[in-house]
Amino acid sequence: MSIPNLPLAGLEIGFVTSLICSLLLVCTTRWHGRYSLDATRGVQKFHITPTPRIGGAAIMTGLWLALCFLPLAQQELLLPVLLASLPAFVFGLAEDLTRNVSVRARLLATMASGAVCWFLTGVTLDHTGLVPLDALLAWLPFSVLFTAFAVGGVANAVNIIDGFNGLASGTVIIGLGALGLIALGAGDVNLAQLCFVICAVTAGFFIVNFPYGKLFLGDGGAYLLGFLLAWLSVMLVYRNPSVSAWAPLLACAYPVFETVFTIARRLWCRRHPGLPDSWHLHSLVKTAITAHYLRRLPVPLRNACVSPVSWSIALVPALLAVNHSSAPDVLVQGALASFALYLAVYGLVAAAWHARQRQLPPSSATAPTYAPAAAAAPTVAVAVPVLARQTAPQVMGAPALAAIRSASHPHPHGAANGVHSLADVQREAPVTAFVRRRM
Repeated sequence: MSIPNLPLAGLEIGFVTSLICSLLLVCTTRWHGRYSLDATRGVQKFHITPTPRIGGAAIMTGLWLALCFLPLAQQELLLPVLLASLPAFVFGLAEDLTRNVSVRARLLATMASGAVCWFLTGVTLDHTGLVPLDALLAWLPFSVLFTAFAVGGVANAVNIIDGFNGLASGTVIIGLGALGLIALGAGDVNLAQLCFVICAVTAGFFIVNFPYGKLFLGDGGAYLLGFLLAWLSVMLVYRNPSVSAWAPLLACAYPVFETVFTIARRLWCRRHPGLPDSWHLHSLVKTAITAHYLRRLPVPLRNACVSPVSWSIALVPALLAVNHSSAPDVLVQGALASFALYLAVYGLVAAAWHARQRQLPPSSATAPTYAPAAAAAPTVAVAVPVLARQTAPQVMGAPALAAIRSASHPHPHGAANGVHSLADVQREAPVTAFVRRRM
């Protein structure tokens, strides 16, 4: 069955429902904003207007209503997945509303969703193409735990990249679209339809989120979409043995790459892997490129211009997965090449950031510190990272790390000439430098 011949009722209902609910959440901010507004101050905050961060509620509503209009076979596939997604969604939404749910609790909730989904469907990841790992996956308890861990990891990865307008939702649409095309090519029409339905529901939210950022995905939405992306990947491999397990990995590649590199970077710096910072690729693109070259644009549009860079990185491995879904050797090489592409882009962007800082007047600071924000200044006076010149430290050999190991100096005239705005610099927590700390 080709794409034009797929049933459209579920897609249309899901898209319209998600769009309407997203608009309603924006229009009713005065009533729920006390709990749902995302503050503008924080280590990873780049927006300048408090914005509702409960877009996941609109997506969940759209999914449940779309379920009612799907054929019976697809309802039987989607219903247990939606039920199993509730722990991940509820814990994420609770964080959106209370700001009091730990990262560990949310990660465990997404892993619990994976275990619940296995209990309801009997589906696990039972082969990967790696012989030693496949031998362990033959033991059901290990297979269930590995599947739950992988699902939780991908869900958390989607939450990590949720930093700018349309970034996470657009990446998920690319990943789900790739999974749907792979399933369609393998003859699994029902699974392909589910992928496209979730794409349509996500697109309804996407219109409100991109480019002006009127509504944020929030942790609830990020964990929900990440769980759905991960579980449909597991279902694709389980239901279609001809599809290599590397194909869905490439469909989810960009958030996975970002997470793996972030963990390695923080461990190298001897920092806790869960400690937030603003050295993600999307953060560097904003501060090194869009904030400088597109500074005449309004802040929401500058934020939105970050997303296409990340989408392009996500699109390359996704296309490889679609075109070579049954060729594991090609997919492995594609995964390595795609990760090399990610590192190359990261290195170039980090080098651009570093080059900009070297052009600025040297700081008079003699030790790493952070300039305090003015107590009651009506002008733009913010806390920016200040790192003194020091002897060459031991840094990672990767070009991405070597390019920015000396970190950044603040621009003394940035606030005055408009190079930096409140949305362009990190204001509270320290930025992680690529310098190994002494234990």
